[in-house]
Amino acid sequence: MIANRGEIALRVLRACREMEIETVAAYSEADAEALHVQLATEAVCIGPARAADSYLNQNALLTVARASGCDGIHPGYGFLSENPDFADACAGAGLTFIGPSGDAIRKAGSKSAARDLMKAAGVPVTPGSDGPVSSVEEALEAAEAVGWPVLLKASAGGGGRGIRRCGGAADLPAAYAEAKAEAAACFGNDEMYLEKLVLSPRHVEVQILADRQGHVIHLGDRDCSVQRRNQKLIEEAPAPGLSPALRQAMGEAAVKAARAVGYEGAGTVEFLVDGDSFYFMEMNTRIQVEHGVTELVTGVDLVRQQLRIASGLPLDIRQEDVRVRGCALECRVNAEDPEADFRPCPGKVEFLHFPGGAGVRVDSCLYNGCVMSPFYDSLAAKLLVHGGTRLEAIRKMRRCLEEFTLEGFPTNAELAYEILFHPVFVRGRCTTGFLDEYLPALLDFSRRVGEREADT
Repeated sequence: MIANRGEIALRVLRACREMEIETVAAYSEADAEALHVQLATEAVCIGPARAADSYLNQNALLTVARASGCDGIHPGYGFLSENPDFADACAGAGLTFIGPSGDAIRKAGSKSAARDLMKAAGVPVTPGSDGPVSSVEEALEAAEAVGWPVLLKASAGGGGRGIRRCGGAADLPAAYAEAKAEAAACFGNDEMYLEKLVLSPRHVEVQILADRQGHVIHLGDRDCSVQRRNQKLIEEAPAPGLSPALRQAMGEAAVKAARAVGYEGAGTVEFLVDGDSFYFMEMNTRIQVEHGVTELVTGVDLVRQQLRIASGLPLDIRQEDVRVRGCALECRVNAEDPEADFRPCPGKVEFLHFPGGAGVRVDSCLYNGCVMSPFYDSLAAKLLVHGGTRLEAIRKMRRCLEEFTLEGFPTNAELAYEILFHPVFVRGRCTTGFLDEYLPALLDFSRRVGEREADT
């Protein structure tokens, strides 16, 4: 059973069909006409549009899975993909959870507990609090110890939620209250911890695979530094400009991290990179939105590997078999208006055209006439390209964005296009502060180009 929606549900469905595995799509009332629902072997409605009543309804999902004769549940990403109780419930119901055990998710999922595990395993971590901070006073004490500025982060967080930046003691009480409230609303857990804010770092992550037989490998790194509000917009593999020594050290640290939590399946270890130093940030115990760039440069189907590992099969690739070839880029096209502070703008797709050509891939659940629901994430499509060199990949992505057409609602596609011409991006020198610094100029340039085109 595919317990998710959107492009990741379709991605999992396609992998299953190629492996001759039948699928059951669990969908909400809002997704009755979704593409993966139409293509699945069977589809069952599990509740109303609200995620709490459908995709987060564990009892409904388990009931449908058992009634449909399913062997396992693939959670995709988001929703219940990193919920240890759901992983345990699947096992208790005799269903295979396509992912790590509930115990491994708990170890990695609590960001504060994971930090302690990583330190014990010899993985570099950012200076921060010793465990959770349960009050403003404890947070202030920890911040004074590590030095300002700091980040308040939800222990159960992910996707940029439950994070607040604090430049000094005066900022902390309000930031602490806001972060706790957001964490409680998004994750049902308001536990917070604190770490030193590394100014203008790069966000680099390493893809890992681990089987039940104890084999753990990494499949290289990805750079995800181009972000807005801690959410990624453009990703690439491999990360540009890393020295061979740093790349090797990060890969080895990611494998140590996976072993430390007893990991099984596909996962990602995320690091902050500051010059030649790197620090553990968090471990994502699921498939990532940006997994496709790793697939393009390594030739490894990560969803297929997830299904093999969950079936009890050993990894069919060794570390020495992994080869990174060329460069891959991904642009996330979101239904949002960058001119209006990235306000979500879902609606009906009036006309849609995806780019094509050698080394081009589009992951999307959209089609002409479909409706993007306002109840869920604003991700409309992922454009991915592969080139022999980084510059070749950049040029190919520019061409794809020129060809990409989506009428019916605003998207961030034009902003992504402008970023691909920015000299800082072209030189591979983006940090997580890139958009904070350059967004106004990028939007102004895009606006002026639009005005000239309208005049013409």
